[in-house]
Amino acid sequence: MAVYEYHAGLEGVPATQSSISFVDGQKGLLEYRGIAIEHLASKSTFLETAYLLIWGELPNRQELQDFQQEIQGHRRLKYRVRDMMKCFPESGHPMDALQACAAALGLFYSRREISDPAYVHEAVVRLLAKVPTMVAAFQLMRNGNDPVQPRDDLSYAANFLYMLNEREPDPFLANIFDVCLTLHAEHTINASTFSAMVTASTLTDPYAVIASAVGTLAGPLHGGAAEEVVGMLETIGTVENVRPFVENCVANKKKIMGFGHRVYKVKDPRATILQNLAEQLFDRLGQDRYYDIAVELEKVVSEKMSYKGIYPNVDFYSGLVYRKLGIPTDLYTPVFAISRTAGWLAHWKEQLGENRIFRPTQIYTGLHGIDYVPMDDR
Repeated sequence: MAVYEYHAGLEGVPATQSSISFVDGQKGLLEYRGIAIEHLASKSTFLETAYLLIWGELPNRQELQDFQQEIQGHRRLKYRVRDMMKCFPESGHPMDALQACAAALGLFYSRREISDPAYVHEAVVRLLAKVPTMVAAFQLMRNGNDPVQPRDDLSYAANFLYMLNEREPDPFLANIFDVCLTLHAEHTINASTFSAMVTASTLTDPYAVIASAVGTLAGPLHGGAAEEVVGMLETIGTVENVRPFVENCVANKKKIMGFGHRVYKVKDPRATILQNLAEQLFDRLGQDRYYDIAVELEKVVSEKMSYKGIYPNVDFYSGLVYRKLGIPTDLYTPVFAISRTAGWLAHWKEQLGENRIFRPTQIYTGLHGIDYVPMDDR
């Protein structure tokens, strides 16, 4: 009988080979296709970064322009998708709505010719283009309003902010949001990406792949953490309450949302960039008391728990940035999905290159040789 070594959560077990992104958790290093995240955040745009992740290299000027124009031309939704969204309960979570809509796209584009480069390209464009529109449309429709049609003259980030309230955003705010999208676009084989890869390995359509990933991202231990961070800061309430809150969490072994990472043992480099973005926003738009609470919380948690390698992760400051941008709290995770769609599609495309269906084994811990007991004897 074969003997297998069990690792809970598959921690540290290589599940694939990839050239898409790289993380060094000891040094706090994140690279997309070999380029440091700090460089992409300061010099690139989200769509240029998405192109890099999916197609493997930075586009030239014409390639990027063509890519942007294709996405602009596919932002609108089929009216039947909008009609379906009208039937969703207003109390439903936007992530559930997004998962349903992403899966529904497969009904309209059901060809599964994944060996055809043209089909792959079209699927990439459609998903990158339509996911933001679906998120914004549900936000308006659950409040009884008609969705705002996308504008082809606005950038990817500016168009999403516009679709949320039909007001053209300040270019400064749109740029901040674009950087946020770049930061969240990819992060190796996390839970949602692994979910996408397992689904992709069955050779189903890419819309099912993205729907699978969205469902995984929705959990509070993954993409839902940013919502939990804002709720935690609201619960703490004041800077003076931070230390007793942390001490209570440490004493009772409670998780402090936005801290700790399976890979990073230093401060997440994305958290550092997001903190800088938050400071820029507050300098421009006015201070936020929750930011002061967050800074004090990072200080106290570092004092108490840094010896364990527990530092802020990407979720800790992202909610504060989104809050200042006027994005509703329960849209934080859908915004994460808008961004991470680029990474999921990159892994989908890579998986197709040398596909083998995922079929892990298990270590059985149950009984053997148990007799069946007739119903009357139970």
